[in-house]
Amino acid sequence: MFLERYRLPNDDESARPGLAHTLWRTLPRGPRRAALARLTASLAPRPGPPPPSRPPGAAIIGEIGRASGLGEGARLMAAALAQLGLPAPTLTLTPGGHPAPPPPGMPLIFHVNAPHIAAALLRLPRAWVRGRAVIGYWAWELPTLPPSWRLGVPFVHQVWVPSRFTQEALAPLLPGRVHRVPHPLAAVPPRPAPLCREDFGWPDGAVVVLAIINLASSFVRKNPLGAIAAFRAAFANRADRLLVLKLSGIADFPADFAKLREAVAGCPNIRIDTRLLPGADLHAMTSAADIVLSLHRSEGFGLVPAQAMLLGRAVVATGWSGNMDFMDSNSAALIGYTLVPARDPRGVFEAPGAVWAEPDIADAAAALRHLANDPPARHALGQAARLSAARALGAEALARALANLPGQIVTGGGS
Repeated sequence: MFLERYRLPNDDESARPGLAHTLWRTLPRGPRRAALARLTASLAPRPGPPPPSRPPGAAIIGEIGRASGLGEGARLMAAALAQLGLPAPTLTLTPGGHPAPPPPGMPLIFHVNAPHIAAALLRLPRAWVRGRAVIGYWAWELPTLPPSWRLGVPFVHQVWVPSRFTQEALAPLLPGRVHRVPHPLAAVPPRPAPLCREDFGWPDGAVVVLAIINLASSFVRKNPLGAIAAFRAAFANRADRLLVLKLSGIADFPADFAKLREAVAGCPNIRIDTRLLPGADLHAMTSAADIVLSLHRSEGFGLVPAQAMLLGRAVVATGWSGNMDFMDSNSAALIGYTLVPARDPRGVFEAPGAVWAEPDIADAAAALRHLANDPPARHALGQAARLSAARALGAEALARALANLPGQIVTGGGS
């Protein structure tokens, strides 16, 4: 059966940390991260001048197999380069031996954010960095940067970012060297598995609202409690309206998961789904939903709503931050907001003077009611979403950014 194909995360599966690791983690998180970033920055090799010639393509470096925005971005870029007929060897930063180095002169594109790029360089043989253009593909979800991001500047020739929102945040750090290269989702569109609502156990005739949230991406930034509040305000306990919270990362953040379970207690029309689904099955789940809801406080890009739009789903989303590159009032139900100081209890998404959006719950509830009660309007919005995302998220920007790197492109290897 479908429900038996997937296992649930289990805290017992993770290995116990050693004594040194345990002592290290007793230090406050902020100082711990800052100390590690400074140490690696003092040890990592700086790239030299880019070569005068280079082979076509680029090597994509990062945690290729990780279920994260950066990991997905690396996979999408490699697949899009292959679609363009360009070589794109992928090099994972997970523990293990190094594969053969990329061809001489081939650019290195690190899908690793600024505070960690020095550590990533230390995991590669030093000879790999010589005679190459080094690009950081960086994603950030606030309009200002933490001081630790300055440590990454000496290690890159250019920075590519997924949205104008992130570009504006990074531009003061690297004037003239930050280029917008959106995730090429339309070139590598989501391909759903052949599954339907019945396979997911959803009731016939219900309008299904889907919110896909990785708890590792910041509980308060993704704002699942806001999604619950808007759904409850719109539909109360109506049996023909269903909210599905598709969650991942629960094993690492049990306190956040407990908050969600408490928030949905006594709500018969809200379900929490924690199955570990392959990508194609998750796309099938998105396709089977009527509405995809993202009441985020900030997004550097917004992979979930972008993929939902390409699948022709009606999207209800906060009208602020990176998602505004590929959606407008004609292609999504944009929710009003007020800007408030960004406060992340985990201390990850914070920076001096940073703000993010507090979405208007009443506005979101009204949008959900309208789309749930008007199937033709819902269908029309989904079709407009598909066209808008297809126009905005092709591979043209990626091809242009790669062609404009320093060095003449030569076939058969670099010099």
